[in-house]
Amino acid sequence: MTADPTPQSLAAPHPYFADLYTFDWSKASFAIPALCCVSIALCLVAGVLVGHPAAGLIAGGGAMTIGFGINQRIADSRLAPMIFATFAMALSTLVGMTVGHHGYEILIAAGVWSFVYGLLTARAAGIAWVGQQAAVTLFVTSAFPAGPRAAGERALLIFAGGALQILITSCTLHLIPELKTQLFEFHRLAIQAPFEQTSDLLSHSDARRRALHTLREIPLSLPQLSHTAGFAYALRLTVTVVLSAEAYRRLGIESGYWIPMTALLVQKPAFFETFVRALMRIGGTLAGAVLSTFALAHLHPDPLVLAILATLAAFLGYVTNSVNYALFSTCLTSYIVFLLSLNALPGPVIAHRRALCTIAGGVIALVIHLDALRRHRDQPTTT
Repeated sequence: MTADPTPQSLAAPHPYFADLYTFDWSKASFAIPALCCVSIALCLVAGVLVGHPAAGLIAGGGAMTIGFGINQRIADSRLAPMIFATFAMALSTLVGMTVGHHGYEILIAAGVWSFVYGLLTARAAGIAWVGQQAAVTLFVTSAFPAGPRAAGERALLIFAGGALQILITSCTLHLIPELKTQLFEFHRLAIQAPFEQTSDLLSHSDARRRALHTLREIPLSLPQLSHTAGFAYALRLTVTVVLSAEAYRRLGIESGYWIPMTALLVQKPAFFETFVRALMRIGGTLAGAVLSTFALAHLHPDPLVLAILATLAAFLGYVTNSVNYALFSTCLTSYIVFLLSLNALPGPVIAHRRALCTIAGGVIALVIHLDALRRHRDQPTTT
């Protein structure tokens, strides 16, 4: 969601609340969402058929998240955000499962991840999206504390789902040459470069120049904030997420990760953006919880049907992502309820907990942002 770049009067509600009732169906697409759902369906159905639905839903979750990256750009590359996010999510999985959600370590990790994401948000959309997925993954996986082996297995499943999404997307959209280039540059920068001698690095100056050019040419599609405002936003986001993580830690239930996750997703630089985003997230979550619970209660689906329902909800989530945030939240909640039901978790309980934790996260984000509302009201003019 981008802010309206033109000055608006406080008396005019349209700039603040138009997103609540605006459905921009011109932004809906069906071909790419259908393409992105192929990898999700493969993961979920394969997990059911081999008797490991939990593994399928973890890999399917990775594929689902990475599918949204096709709408992002890093220096005009469609695959770079997806590649970086796949690695970032795998790393966040290792950290999240290691720290868990019972100790103070989750507060430290949540603070670091949210602060970095807050700084990135003021810079570039593609890289900020990678940071957002890393933070969300940290919260989700912290609900399943485990040792290094289990954490590594889950990280590999998420990585596999993301890699499958990238591979299918690349083949279908004829992006294989770009995929090879991006993987080569990632391998050079992340693995080879730290161990090469100075002479070797000099011999690869062209590759380094291309990498630097890529970073310098990142499209600034988000509203630009001053350095002071950007730091203030990152700091406020960190306080919000840490307090939400503390509520999650004290609550002590797996579903509690929706509290810091919601706080992270709805917190925006401007108060009214946060307010509208929170309303849409909460309203969409409640609607999705009701619809998915109703479907589970009346259909009594077996695991294969649940996989199909989750894939359908994922498809609708992709389609409505740019149409209306509340509608997207409805589809996303339905997807999560169907997905977790594959792991023999009771759907109504999932929906109920998600609704309550989403409300809690939205309220915390709004309370922390009240200082911004006071400053906004004290200003004689708007900018």
